Amino acid sequence: MQTRIDPRFQDDPTVHEADEILRSCVHCGFCTATCPTYQLLGDELDGPRGRIYLIKEFLAGAPVTHSTLTHLDRCLTCRACETTCPSGVRYARLAEIGREHIEAEIGRPLGERLKRRALRAIIPHPRRFAALLRVGQVCKPLLPKALARKVPERRSGSAWPVPQTSGMGRSMIALTGCVQGVVTPATHQALEAILARLDIRLWTAPEAGCCGALSLHLNARAEARDFMRRNIDAWWPLIAAGAEAIVVSASGCGSMVKEYGEALRDDPGYADKAARVAALARDPSEVLLAEDLDILPLDAPKPLQIAFHAPCSLQHGQRLTGTVERLLQRAGYRLTTVPDSHLCCGSAGSYSLLQPVIAATLRDQKLAALNSGTPDVIATANIGCQMHLQSASPIPVRHWLELVADALPKVL
Repeated sequence: MQTRIDPRFQDDPTVHEADEILRSCVHCGFCTATCPTYQLLGDELDGPRGRIYLIKEFLAGAPVTHSTLTHLDRCLTCRACETTCPSGVRYARLAEIGREHIEAEIGRPLGERLKRRALRAIIPHPRRFAALLRVGQVCKPLLPKALARKVPERRSGSAWPVPQTSGMGRSMIALTGCVQGVVTPATHQALEAILARLDIRLWTAPEAGCCGALSLHLNARAEARDFMRRNIDAWWPLIAAGAEAIVVSASGCGSMVKEYGEALRDDPGYADKAARVAALARDPSEVLLAEDLDILPLDAPKPLQIAFHAPCSLQHGQRLTGTVERLLQRAGYRLTTVPDSHLCCGSAGSYSLLQPVIAATLRDQKLAALNSGTPDVIATANIGCQMHLQSASPIPVRHWLELVADALPKVL
Protein backbone atom coordinates (compact mmCIF):
# COMPACT_ATOMS: atom_id res chain seq x y z
CA MET A 1 0.00 0.00 0.00
CA GLN A 2 1.31 3.44 -0.90
CA THR A 3 1.23 6.02 1.87
CA ARG A 4 1.82 9.71 2.36
CA ILE A 5 2.50 11.09 5.84
CA ASP A 6 1.45 14.63 6.68
CA PRO A 7 4.46 16.85 7.54
CA ARG A 8 3.15 17.46 11.07
CA PHE A 9 3.79 13.78 11.87
CA GLN A 10 7.27 13.57 10.34
CA ASP A 11 9.08 13.56 13.70
CA ASP A 12 6.74 11.12 15.46
CA PRO A 13 8.34 7.65 15.77
CA THR A 14 4.99 5.93 16.35
CA VAL A 15 3.69 7.35 13.07
CA HIS A 16 6.76 6.01 11.27
CA GLU A 17 5.94 2.63 12.82
CA ALA A 18 2.35 2.95 11.63
CA ASP A 19 3.57 3.86 8.15
CA GLU A 20 5.61 0.65 7.97
CA ILE A 21 2.57 -1.37 9.01
CA LEU A 22 0.37 0.39 6.45
CA ARG A 23 2.87 -0.34 3.68
CA SER A 24 2.71 -4.06 4.48
CA CYS A 25 -1.04 -4.16 3.80
CA VAL A 26 -2.05 -5.17 0.26
CA HIS A 27 -5.74 -4.42 0.88
CA CYS A 28 -6.72 -7.97 -0.10
CA GLY A 29 -9.71 -8.11 2.25
CA PHE A 30 -9.09 -11.61 3.63
CA CYS A 31 -9.35 -10.05 7.10
CA THR A 32 -12.98 -9.07 6.63
CA ALA A 33 -14.01 -12.73 6.54
CA THR A 34 -12.89 -13.25 10.14
CA CYS A 35 -13.75 -9.85 11.63
CA PRO A 36 -16.65 -10.16 14.12
CA THR A 37 -17.82 -6.55 13.79
CA TYR A 38 -17.75 -6.61 9.99
CA GLN A 39 -19.70 -9.88 10.00
CA LEU A 40 -22.22 -8.35 12.39
CA LEU A 41 -22.59 -4.81 11.01
CA GLY A 42 -21.71 -5.29 7.34
CA ASP A 43 -19.98 -1.91 7.14
CA GLU A 44 -16.56 -1.78 5.46
CA LEU A 45 -15.47 0.85 7.98
CA ASP A 46 -16.24 -1.58 10.80
CA GLY A 47 -13.76 -4.12 9.44
CA PRO A 48 -9.94 -4.12 9.50
CA ARG A 49 -9.54 -2.99 5.88
CA GLY A 50 -11.83 -0.01 6.40
CA ARG A 51 -10.20 0.97 9.68
CA ILE A 52 -6.78 0.75 8.05
CA TYR A 53 -8.06 3.13 5.37
CA LEU A 54 -9.32 5.58 8.02
CA ILE A 55 -5.96 5.59 9.80
CA LYS A 56 -4.07 5.96 6.52
CA GLU A 57 -6.16 8.97 5.50
CA PHE A 58 -5.78 10.61 8.92
CA LEU A 59 -1.99 10.25 8.86
CA ALA A 60 -2.01 11.74 5.35
CA GLY A 61 -3.68 14.86 6.74
CA ALA A 62 -7.39 14.20 6.14
CA PRO A 63 -9.77 15.64 8.77
CA VAL A 64 -11.34 13.23 11.23
CA THR A 65 -14.60 13.26 13.17
CA HIS A 66 -16.05 11.42 16.14
CA SER A 67 -17.51 9.01 13.61
CA THR A 68 -13.94 8.03 12.67
CA LEU A 69 -13.14 7.32 16.31
CA THR A 70 -16.37 5.35 16.71
CA HIS A 71 -15.38 2.96 13.93
CA LEU A 72 -12.00 2.41 15.60
CA ASP A 73 -13.61 2.00 19.04
CA ARG A 74 -15.87 -0.73 17.67
CA CYS A 75 -12.80 -2.85 16.97
CA LEU A 76 -12.54 -5.65 19.56
CA THR A 77 -8.78 -5.96 19.02
CA CYS A 78 -9.46 -9.70 18.84
CA ARG A 79 -6.64 -10.06 16.28
CA ALA A 80 -8.46 -12.66 14.24
CA CYS A 81 -7.53 -10.51 11.24
CA GLU A 82 -3.84 -10.96 12.09
CA THR A 83 -4.23 -14.73 12.12
CA THR A 84 -5.90 -14.55 8.70
CA CYS A 85 -3.67 -11.93 7.05
CA PRO A 86 -1.31 -13.43 4.43
CA SER A 87 0.94 -10.35 4.61
CA GLY A 88 1.52 -10.36 8.36
CA VAL A 89 0.01 -6.91 8.94
CA ARG A 90 0.34 -5.92 12.62
CA TYR A 91 -3.18 -4.54 12.73
CA ALA A 92 -3.56 -4.42 16.53
CA ARG A 93 -0.54 -2.15 16.88
CA LEU A 94 -1.73 0.02 14.00
CA ALA A 95 -5.18 0.39 15.58
CA GLU A 96 -3.55 1.29 18.91
CA ILE A 97 -1.48 4.06 17.27
CA GLY A 98 -4.46 5.29 15.25
CA ARG A 99 -6.79 5.52 18.24
CA GLU A 100 -4.17 7.28 20.34
CA HIS A 101 -3.50 9.99 17.74
CA ILE A 102 -7.10 10.49 16.67
CA GLU A 103 -8.30 10.75 20.27
CA ALA A 104 -5.59 13.33 20.93
CA GLU A 105 -6.76 15.21 17.83
CA ILE A 106 -10.49 15.45 18.54
CA GLY A 107 -10.92 14.39 22.17
CA ARG A 108 -13.92 12.59 23.63
CA PRO A 109 -17.19 13.83 25.16
CA LEU A 110 -17.10 14.34 28.94
CA GLY A 111 -19.28 11.32 29.66
CA GLU A 112 -16.97 8.98 27.74
CA ARG A 113 -13.90 10.42 29.42
CA LEU A 114 -15.40 9.91 32.88
CA LYS A 115 -16.47 6.35 32.11
CA ARG A 116 -13.02 5.40 30.85
CA ARG A 117 -11.32 7.07 33.79
CA ALA A 118 -13.60 5.20 36.21
CA LEU A 119 -12.73 1.88 34.57
CA ARG A 120 -9.01 2.66 34.87
CA ALA A 121 -9.44 3.73 38.50
CA ILE A 122 -11.24 0.54 39.57
CA ILE A 123 -10.61 -2.54 37.44
CA PRO A 124 -6.78 -2.67 37.58
CA HIS A 125 -6.85 -2.36 41.40
CA PRO A 126 -8.04 -5.61 43.05
CA ARG A 127 -8.98 -4.08 46.41
CA ARG A 128 -11.11 -1.37 44.85
CA PHE A 129 -12.67 -3.83 42.43
CA ALA A 130 -13.36 -6.32 45.24
CA ALA A 131 -15.11 -3.67 47.33
CA LEU A 132 -17.31 -2.60 44.41
CA LEU A 133 -18.05 -6.22 43.52
CA ARG A 134 -19.19 -7.01 47.06
CA VAL A 135 -21.58 -4.05 46.98
CA GLY A 136 -22.92 -5.27 43.62
CA GLN A 137 -23.41 -8.80 44.94
CA VAL A 138 -25.29 -7.56 48.02
CA CYS A 139 -27.49 -5.25 45.93
CA LYS A 140 -27.94 -7.69 43.02
CA PRO A 141 -31.62 -8.47 43.78
CA LEU A 142 -32.38 -4.76 43.56
CA LEU A 143 -30.57 -4.11 40.28
CA PRO A 144 -32.18 -4.07 36.80
CA LYS A 145 -31.92 -7.50 35.19
CA ALA A 146 -29.51 -6.36 32.47
CA LEU A 147 -27.11 -4.96 35.08
CA ALA A 148 -27.61 -7.79 37.58
CA ARG A 149 -26.52 -10.34 34.98
CA LYS A 150 -23.13 -8.64 34.78
CA VAL A 151 -22.48 -9.11 38.52
CA PRO A 152 -20.82 -12.51 39.05
CA GLU A 153 -21.85 -14.72 41.94
CA ARG A 154 -19.51 -14.95 44.89
CA ARG A 155 -17.28 -18.01 44.53
CA SER A 156 -15.59 -20.03 47.20
CA GLY A 157 -11.93 -20.94 47.33
CA SER A 158 -10.01 -24.10 46.67
CA ALA A 159 -11.38 -27.63 46.61
CA TRP A 160 -7.96 -29.13 45.82
CA PRO A 161 -5.29 -30.03 48.39
CA VAL A 162 -1.88 -28.62 47.56
CA PRO A 163 0.95 -31.00 48.47
CA GLN A 164 4.31 -29.75 49.68
CA THR A 165 6.97 -29.72 46.97
CA SER A 166 10.04 -31.83 47.63
CA GLY A 167 12.34 -28.83 47.88
CA MET A 168 14.25 -29.64 44.71
CA GLY A 169 14.07 -25.97 43.85
CA ARG A 170 11.84 -25.81 40.79
CA SER A 171 9.76 -22.64 40.91
CA MET A 172 7.65 -20.41 38.72
CA ILE A 173 6.01 -17.01 39.19
CA ALA A 174 2.26 -16.42 39.02
CA LEU A 175 0.62 -13.16 37.97
CA THR A 176 -2.04 -12.56 40.62
CA GLY A 177 -2.82 -8.82 40.50
CA CYS A 178 -5.88 -9.27 38.31
CA VAL A 179 -9.67 -9.27 38.65
CA GLN A 180 -9.45 -13.03 38.21
CA GLY A 181 -8.13 -13.33 41.77
CA VAL A 182 -11.18 -11.46 43.03
CA VAL A 183 -13.91 -13.07 40.93
CA THR A 184 -12.60 -16.65 40.64
CA PRO A 185 -9.93 -17.26 43.30
CA ALA A 186 -10.20 -21.00 42.62
CA THR A 187 -8.42 -20.56 39.28
CA HIS A 188 -5.10 -19.68 40.90
CA GLN A 189 -5.61 -22.38 43.50
CA ALA A 190 -6.19 -24.93 40.74
CA LEU A 191 -2.97 -23.87 39.02
CA GLU A 192 -1.08 -24.12 42.30
CA ALA A 193 -2.46 -27.61 42.98
CA ILE A 194 -1.61 -28.89 39.49
CA LEU A 195 1.95 -27.55 39.51
CA ALA A 196 2.55 -28.86 43.03
CA ARG A 197 1.78 -32.37 41.75
CA LEU A 198 4.61 -31.79 39.26
CA ASP A 199 6.86 -30.65 42.13
CA ILE A 200 6.86 -27.05 40.95
CA ARG A 201 6.44 -24.33 43.54
CA LEU A 202 4.41 -21.27 42.53
CA TRP A 203 5.74 -17.95 43.78
CA THR A 204 3.76 -14.71 43.95
CA ALA A 205 5.02 -11.16 44.32
CA PRO A 206 2.70 -9.02 46.48
CA GLU A 207 4.04 -5.85 44.87
CA ALA A 208 2.95 -6.96 41.39
CA GLY A 209 -0.42 -5.89 40.04
CA CYS A 210 -2.38 -5.40 36.84
CA CYS A 211 -0.54 -6.37 33.66
CA GLY A 212 -1.36 -2.99 32.07
CA ALA A 213 -3.59 -4.25 29.26
CA LEU A 214 -6.71 -2.32 30.32
CA SER A 215 -4.86 0.99 30.47
CA LEU A 216 -3.20 0.33 27.12
CA HIS A 217 -6.51 -0.47 25.42
CA LEU A 218 -8.01 2.72 26.87
CA ASN A 219 -5.21 4.84 25.38
CA ALA A 220 -3.50 5.46 28.74
CA ARG A 221 -0.13 4.30 27.43
CA ALA A 222 2.01 5.98 30.11
CA GLU A 223 -0.11 4.41 32.84
CA ALA A 224 0.15 1.00 31.17
CA ARG A 225 3.94 1.27 31.09
CA ASP A 226 3.96 2.15 34.79
CA PHE A 227 2.06 -1.06 35.55
CA MET A 228 4.57 -3.00 33.45
CA ARG A 229 7.57 -1.49 35.22
CA ARG A 230 6.05 -2.20 38.63
CA ASN A 231 5.54 -5.86 37.71
CA ILE A 232 9.06 -6.18 36.34
CA ASP A 233 10.48 -4.70 39.55
CA ALA A 234 8.35 -7.08 41.64
CA TRP A 235 9.28 -10.18 39.64
CA TRP A 236 12.96 -9.45 39.08
CA PRO A 237 14.25 -10.75 42.45
CA LEU A 238 12.30 -13.98 41.88
CA ILE A 239 13.74 -14.30 38.38
CA ALA A 240 17.21 -13.76 39.81
CA ALA A 241 16.44 -16.48 42.38
CA GLY A 242 15.85 -18.97 39.59
CA ALA A 243 12.17 -18.86 38.63
CA GLU A 244 11.80 -20.81 35.39
CA ALA A 245 8.74 -19.03 34.01
CA ILE A 246 6.04 -16.47 34.64
CA VAL A 247 2.75 -18.37 34.43
CA VAL A 248 -0.26 -16.25 33.51
CA SER A 249 -3.56 -18.09 33.81
CA ALA A 250 -5.68 -15.28 32.31
CA SER A 251 -4.88 -15.46 28.60
CA GLY A 252 -5.56 -11.76 28.03
CA CYS A 253 -2.95 -10.86 30.63
CA GLY A 254 -0.62 -13.49 29.21
CA SER A 255 -0.83 -11.93 25.78
CA MET A 256 0.07 -8.56 27.32
CA VAL A 257 3.03 -9.82 29.38
CA LYS A 258 4.45 -11.55 26.31
CA GLU A 259 4.54 -8.10 24.67
CA TYR A 260 6.37 -6.29 27.50
CA GLY A 261 9.59 -6.37 25.50
CA GLU A 262 8.00 -4.54 22.60
CA ALA A 263 6.11 -2.08 24.81
CA LEU A 264 9.25 -1.03 26.72
CA ARG A 265 11.84 -1.43 23.98
CA ASP A 266 12.61 2.31 24.01
CA ASP A 267 12.99 2.48 27.81
CA PRO A 268 16.75 2.33 28.52
CA GLY A 269 16.15 1.35 32.15
CA TYR A 270 13.75 -1.50 31.43
CA ALA A 271 14.19 -2.67 27.82
CA ASP A 272 16.44 -5.63 28.63
CA LYS A 273 14.46 -6.68 31.70
CA ALA A 274 11.16 -6.36 29.81
CA ALA A 275 12.48 -8.58 27.02
CA ARG A 276 13.54 -11.16 29.61
CA VAL A 277 10.13 -11.09 31.30
CA ALA A 278 8.36 -11.45 27.95
CA ALA A 279 10.55 -14.44 27.11
CA LEU A 280 9.67 -16.11 30.43
CA ALA A 281 5.89 -15.57 30.12
CA ARG A 282 3.94 -18.79 29.62
CA ASP A 283 0.34 -19.84 29.38
CA PRO A 284 -0.36 -22.73 31.78
CA SER A 285 -1.08 -25.00 28.81
CA GLU A 286 2.45 -24.39 27.52
CA VAL A 287 3.89 -25.21 30.93
CA LEU A 288 1.95 -28.45 31.33
CA LEU A 289 2.59 -29.72 27.82
CA ALA A 290 6.32 -29.23 28.35
CA GLU A 291 6.24 -31.53 31.39
CA ASP A 292 6.19 -35.33 31.68
CA LEU A 293 2.48 -35.72 32.33
CA ASP A 294 2.84 -39.45 32.91
CA ILE A 295 3.59 -38.54 36.53
CA LEU A 296 0.28 -36.67 36.71
CA PRO A 297 -2.50 -39.28 36.49
CA LEU A 298 -5.81 -37.64 35.64
CA ASP A 299 -9.30 -39.09 35.84
CA ALA A 300 -12.08 -36.68 34.96
CA PRO A 301 -15.25 -36.82 37.03
CA LYS A 302 -18.67 -36.08 35.61
CA PRO A 303 -19.75 -33.95 33.77
CA LEU A 304 -17.83 -35.23 30.77
CA GLN A 305 -19.13 -33.03 27.94
CA ILE A 306 -17.08 -29.83 27.68
CA ALA A 307 -17.43 -27.00 25.15
CA PHE A 308 -14.18 -25.05 25.07
CA HIS A 309 -14.21 -21.38 24.14
CA ALA A 310 -10.72 -20.40 23.00
CA PRO A 311 -10.28 -16.71 23.92
CA CYS A 312 -8.98 -14.44 21.17
CA SER A 313 -6.01 -13.58 23.36
CA LEU A 314 -5.07 -17.27 23.40
CA GLN A 315 -5.64 -18.30 19.79
CA HIS A 316 -4.89 -15.00 18.00
CA GLY A 317 -2.78 -13.05 20.51
CA GLN A 318 -0.55 -15.87 21.76
CA ARG A 319 -1.13 -18.11 18.71
CA LEU A 320 -1.82 -21.14 20.93
CA THR A 321 -4.37 -23.41 19.33
CA GLY A 322 -5.31 -26.86 20.52
CA THR A 323 -3.12 -26.81 23.64
CA VAL A 324 -5.93 -26.55 26.19
CA GLU A 325 -8.08 -28.97 24.24
CA ARG A 326 -5.31 -31.58 24.36
CA LEU A 327 -5.04 -31.24 28.12
CA LEU A 328 -8.79 -31.46 28.69
CA GLN A 329 -8.96 -34.58 26.55
CA ARG A 330 -6.00 -36.07 28.39
CA ALA A 331 -7.85 -35.44 31.64
CA GLY A 332 -10.70 -37.59 30.33
CA TYR A 333 -13.22 -34.98 29.18
CA ARG A 334 -15.10 -35.24 25.89
CA LEU A 335 -14.97 -32.03 23.87
CA THR A 336 -17.89 -30.91 21.74
CA THR A 337 -17.51 -29.30 18.32
CA VAL A 338 -17.88 -25.50 18.44
CA PRO A 339 -18.85 -23.81 15.14
CA ASP A 340 -17.00 -20.59 14.23
CA SER A 341 -14.62 -21.10 17.14
CA HIS A 342 -12.32 -18.38 15.76
CA LEU A 343 -14.87 -15.62 16.45
CA CYS A 344 -14.80 -13.35 19.51
CA CYS A 345 -17.34 -13.70 22.33
CA GLY A 346 -17.59 -9.91 22.70
CA SER A 347 -15.85 -9.56 26.05
CA ALA A 348 -12.54 -8.07 24.86
CA GLY A 349 -11.46 -6.50 28.14
CA SER A 350 -13.50 -3.36 28.74
CA TYR A 351 -15.32 -3.70 25.40
CA SER A 352 -18.42 -5.31 26.92
CA LEU A 353 -18.81 -2.24 29.13
CA LEU A 354 -18.08 0.36 26.45
CA GLN A 355 -19.89 -1.31 23.53
CA PRO A 356 -22.63 -3.28 25.35
CA VAL A 357 -25.02 -3.79 22.40
CA ILE A 358 -22.42 -5.28 20.05
CA ALA A 359 -20.84 -7.24 22.91
CA ALA A 360 -24.17 -8.78 23.93
CA THR A 361 -24.97 -9.81 20.37
CA LEU A 362 -21.58 -11.46 19.94
CA ARG A 363 -21.97 -13.16 23.33
CA ASP A 364 -25.33 -14.62 22.40
CA GLN A 365 -23.98 -15.87 19.07
CA LYS A 366 -21.01 -17.46 20.85
CA LEU A 367 -23.24 -19.13 23.44
CA ALA A 368 -25.43 -20.55 20.68
CA ALA A 369 -22.33 -22.05 19.06
CA LEU A 370 -20.99 -23.40 22.35
CA ASN A 371 -24.31 -24.93 23.37
CA SER A 372 -24.92 -26.53 19.97
CA GLY A 373 -23.08 -29.63 21.21
CA THR A 374 -25.18 -29.82 24.42
CA PRO A 375 -22.24 -29.58 26.84
CA ASP A 376 -22.49 -29.93 30.61
CA VAL A 377 -19.93 -27.18 31.17
CA ILE A 378 -18.34 -24.41 29.11
CA ALA A 379 -14.62 -23.99 29.66
CA THR A 380 -12.45 -21.02 28.78
CA ALA A 381 -9.03 -19.56 29.55
CA ASN A 382 -9.71 -15.90 30.30
CA ILE A 383 -11.60 -14.25 33.15
CA GLY A 384 -13.18 -11.61 30.90
CA CYS A 385 -14.65 -14.24 28.61
CA GLN A 386 -15.72 -16.30 31.62
CA MET A 387 -17.65 -13.44 33.23
CA HIS A 388 -19.15 -12.27 29.93
CA LEU A 389 -20.39 -15.70 28.89
CA GLN A 390 -21.61 -16.63 32.36
CA SER A 391 -23.77 -13.49 32.45
CA ALA A 392 -26.13 -15.13 29.94
CA SER A 393 -25.27 -18.83 30.17
CA PRO A 394 -27.67 -21.31 31.78
CA ILE A 395 -24.78 -23.75 32.39
CA PRO A 396 -21.56 -23.16 34.34
CA VAL A 397 -18.61 -21.42 32.68
CA ARG A 398 -15.32 -22.41 34.30
CA HIS A 399 -11.63 -21.93 33.75
CA TRP A 400 -10.10 -25.03 32.21
CA LEU A 401 -7.52 -25.23 34.99
CA GLU A 402 -10.31 -25.93 37.48
CA LEU A 403 -11.53 -28.82 35.34
CA VAL A 404 -8.05 -30.31 35.13
CA ALA A 405 -7.67 -29.89 38.90
CA ASP A 406 -10.99 -31.73 39.35
CA ALA A 407 -9.36 -34.68 37.59
CA LEU A 408 -6.38 -34.82 39.97
CA PRO A 409 -6.03 -37.89 42.20
CA LYS A 410 -7.81 -37.24 45.48
CA VAL A 411 -5.17 -38.98 47.55
CA LEU A 412 -1.80 -37.23 47.89
